Amino acid sequence: MVKLPIYMDNHATTPLDPRVLDVMLPYLREDFGNASSRNHVFGWKAEAAVKKARQQVAELIGATDQEIVFTSGATESDNLAIKGVIEYYKSKGDHIITLKTEHKAILDTCKRLERVRQERLDELKLLRLSQLAERDVSPEEVPELAAKHDVENDATYKKWADMPTGGARVTYLDVEQDGRVNLEKLEEAMTPRTVLVSIMFANNEIGVVQPVAEIGALCRKKGILFHCDAVQGIGKVPFDVEAMKVDLASITSHKMYGPKGIGALYVRRKPRVRIAPIIDGGGHERGMRSGTLNVSAIVGFGHAAQLAREELAEESARILRLREKLRKGLTDALDMTIINGSMEHRLPGNLNISFAHAEGESLMMGIKDVAVSSGSACTSASLEPSYVLRALGVDEELAHSSIRFGLGRFTTEEEVDYVVQLVVDKVRKLRDMSPLYEMAKEGIDLKSIEWTAH
Repeated sequence: MVKLPIYMDNHATTPLDPRVLDVMLPYLREDFGNASSRNHVFGWKAEAAVKKARQQVAELIGATDQEIVFTSGATESDNLAIKGVIEYYKSKGDHIITLKTEHKAILDTCKRLERVRQERLDELKLLRLSQLAERDVSPEEVPELAAKHDVENDATYKKWADMPTGGARVTYLDVEQDGRVNLEKLEEAMTPRTVLVSIMFANNEIGVVQPVAEIGALCRKKGILFHCDAVQGIGKVPFDVEAMKVDLASITSHKMYGPKGIGALYVRRKPRVRIAPIIDGGGHERGMRSGTLNVSAIVGFGHAAQLAREELAEESARILRLREKLRKGLTDALDMTIINGSMEHRLPGNLNISFAHAEGESLMMGIKDVAVSSGSACTSASLEPSYVLRALGVDEELAHSSIRFGLGRFTTEEEVDYVVQLVVDKVRKLRDMSPLYEMAKEGIDLKSIEWTAH
């Protein structure tokens, strides 16, 4: 008998492994010391526990313990990497390259840096127009005077605009239909002012794994830093910062059966990568991230990383078998199903599938005893179709009919069998109510029909 509800949303978060909880508990009770307290045994125990956990996290990704900076999670790690690089290397350049399918923690950080740069350019434009008009110019006058003086081609303004102004210019690359970056287009986008490429290891919605080693080699050849949001892939498929030539990598605990609220940023030491801090304070984490360390969470993070490393090969193979059982069960029983993203380059536990003529939200209500997602959990409150699927060229209607299944460590074969039967039944019922499904089965091109409003 399958126990309900069934959890298949492991890309949103993973349950805390009981083995991880066991190692955390002493640091929530008797060993509660501050790791920065160097003058008594409580602090010494906490410091030793943090040191061990730092080593465990480092070993998972092929790094050294000195390259691990603990943060509150992946969003902070992404912010620290991108803002920290742009601030520290602003005299070298201000151009970032990323993908349109990145997590919002990357995209929104880049958009903020673009706004900062634009605000500074607006200030410079106002100053230059005031010089040219020989009087104080109000912001309302800028459009008219900018056109009159052709300020965009003014040598002085252009010189000012090319100086470090704060913020960044950002290029958002399209992905191929399978969700992977085109390496030639990536190289074409690089300029002498490019200081950072930020491309994720594995996508949080479609599970597609990027050619990280090739990206790292290209960035190293060009002298550009490479940041990788590795959150979804670490612990599920092999990831080695040395082999892949990654300079900065964001990691989080709760995607690998550890506690929430703790993450890390890998910052390469050889060749040395420097970042400016975005949180000031007591100078913790070698000055890169101030704030009292969350010892119990760090201990849990470390043990989760050790378990992920030790069990990766066996667990990935088991989850892949279950994923294929799920995929085959659904696609054999249902026509007009589309797998979104590359199947060849994909996380073992991910299945993002669209069921044509079975609206995703209605389907989710029909399978409410199964925890899945119709999009990234960070943005699924919106009724807008997934921006990741739209970037792959999936049309809006089909994007709305997509479901993301995320299988994990505690997923069982019995659960997969139950979910296949349930989803097939609900999709068939939804399609029975859809005249469009019958028309499509008869070979009618629905896109060619001109619908008349009444």
